[in-house]
Amino acid sequence: MQIFDPTIFPILAADGLTNGAVYALLALALVLIFAVTRVIFIPQGEFVVFGTLTLASLQLGRTPGTLWLVLALLGIAAMMEAFSSARAGQTRRGLLTVGGAALLGVGMWALIGWLAPLKAPLWVQVILTLGLVAPLGPLLYRVVYQPLQNATVLVLLIASVALHLLLTGLALVFFGPEGSRTPAFFEGNLTLGQVTLSWQSLLVIVASAALMLGLYLFFERTMPGKALRATAVNRLGARLVGISPSSAGMLTFTLAALIGALGGVLIGPSVAVTYDSGFLIGLKGFVGAIIGGLVSYPLAAAGAILVGLIESFASFSLSAWKEVIVFTLILPVLLWRSLTTRHIPEDEE
Repeated sequence: MQIFDPTIFPILAADGLTNGAVYALLALALVLIFAVTRVIFIPQGEFVVFGTLTLASLQLGRTPGTLWLVLALLGIAAMMEAFSSARAGQTRRGLLTVGGAALLGVGMWALIGWLAPLKAPLWVQVILTLGLVAPLGPLLYRVVYQPLQNATVLVLLIASVALHLLLTGLALVFFGPEGSRTPAFFEGNLTLGQVTLSWQSLLVIVASAALMLGLYLFFERTMPGKALRATAVNRLGARLVGISPSSAGMLTFTLAALIGALGGVLIGPSVAVTYDSGFLIGLKGFVGAIIGGLVSYPLAAAGAILVGLIESFASFSLSAWKEVIVFTLILPVLLWRSLTTRHIPEDEE
């Protein structure tokens, strides 16, 4: 255990805010998914991992394995849609769905196969990364969760655990066991008094804040955002006014995958990400979401930032107990909420 030096406080606080900003994004995604679909989405951290490792593969001029996962899920989802259409007597619609998915898949394969070996500029690779990882959200929802949309929370949780293990194994196959970093977007440092903050860390904080603001405006000012809010408040009422729960789930998982991919792109220069890093990263976002009760976005963001700060200070003075201290935060919150929250059975929601 090291003796705490007050002069190190601003440095640890800046580091904690940087990590906490990424955890806050994940916490918001977890709260959004649970509020709309009742899914405790354990694999949220895998989106971060796929974001970082996909960008790292493009940096090396390789075609990322994420492409093959997207193409496989696209094919499965198209076949499921075609089967559903055929059962409803809409065979032509099903054939059009399969044909459109085939054209989209060929287009993605050709584009990535052409651009990956060229080692395009960093901003192009970031766009390609987001374009590859973001579709994983709606595709996973269609293949895994939409058939289970009337299942209990426990069944959905079991599905999430299985999906987490599957994605972790696929990440190992696609990217190997070695950790990877991505290049920083900006080099150099910014000195503010006694605090020296890298431009990359400042970018993480500013980008996370901008994305949170964008999500707020999306939910407050747009019809799709208001539809998601309505579904989160009352799923049955949303159905009665014509809001499709499947469409809401698709949009929710798309936003979650995009948030995770962006988080992976942002932390890539700071942390060596491996195929199995997603569980711990997602779990820290989950602690923030639990602090917010899986319903409050501001509390979830604040809780995730608190997690980042505690992790930063604990890594300096009690590094061996860092993870234990962070995850112990969840216990008093769960105890307090169990004593103050009235339980409502699922069929009454």
